[in-house]
Amino acid sequence: MVEKISREQTTREATQRPTTWKPPSLLPDPDPRPGWKHRWVRVSILGQADDRNVSVRYQDGFEACKWEEYPEIAAKMPLVKDKSGNIETGGVMLCRAPQEMVDQRNAYYQKQGNDYMNAVNSNFMRENDPRMPLFNQSRSEVKSFR
Repeated sequence: MVEKISREQTTREATQRPTTWKPPSLLPDPDPRPGWKHRWVRVSILGQADDRNVSVRYQDGFEACKWEEYPEIAAKMPLVKDKSGNIETGGVMLCRAPQEMVDQRNAYYQKQGNDYMNAVNSNFMRENDPRMPLFNQSRSEVKSFR
């Protein structure tokens, strides 16, 4: 005799895997906007302004995000609105950059890393001798974090 399963036991909620706990994010992520990459940029450390870091990020193509453009951030956590209307909390400010610029920057550093590895490998293999050959068995993997 085959037991019948009630319809209540086959609902999506009953068959769904339990969610796992993860630590809360200290900084809220803005809703994704097509063509933009967001990043929290340090503006102060230990109460001292970090103008150099902000300047470098601006040179990388990032610009400060304004309160009026990101109302969902204010709903997620209490933030400070600085005098110029930027979103700031705990010494960091929300910034954004065009996705194309971020991709170009990542490609530049990827190429630079590959060039360094090729230089190291060619220097290593230059010492090769047919009587006792060297084998380059190194492997590396680069992962992008943003």
